[in-house]
Amino acid sequence: MEAGDISKGKPGFGANKGVSVLDFVLRIVAFVCTLGSAIAMGTTNETLPFFTQFIRFRARFNDLPTFTFFVVANSVASAYFILSLPLSIFHIVKSGAQNSRIVMVILDTVVLALVTAGASASAAIVYLAHKGNTRTNWFSICQQFNSFCERISGSLIGSFGAVVVLIILILLSAVALSRRP
Repeated sequence: MEAGDISKGKPGFGANKGVSVLDFVLRIVAFVCTLGSAIAMGTTNETLPFFTQFIRFRARFNDLPTFTFFVVANSVASAYFILSLPLSIFHIVKSGAQNSRIVMVILDTVVLALVTAGASASAAIVYLAHKGNTRTNWFSICQQFNSFCERISGSLIGSFGAVVVLIILILLSAVALSRRP
């Protein structure tokens, strides 16, 4: 849309601009959530002494491939959100852009799938860490590794927060696409 379109009273111009501004803010929120989750999980490390100071038990995020996938998925999502900010600014300036919004919806959906897969897989491991599974003789490790379990649980909260923000972003893009000027 051109600047003169405001005076012509075209419907949806102000609404699409508002949606675009909200899209930009939500992308920053999603970036913070995914980056915080990746950093929290990636720096999780706890060591416990066992009988003597020479024998120790250690819990690190990279002991489990699921947590490594979680860190990679959230890191990729963080990079995507930073790289998508210029396009989001473009949508604020040019609210009527349709093709770039369609591309953003597709990429947002791919990132949503990636973050959801990482968070869901890690949630299963975190559940086992907290509760264990007596049928398979897997014991809860969170009684011993309190700090480790608190950090991995907190990182899941941030990642699932990003999932919610991504769903809202996709819905906002759908609303903006449905309001064709």
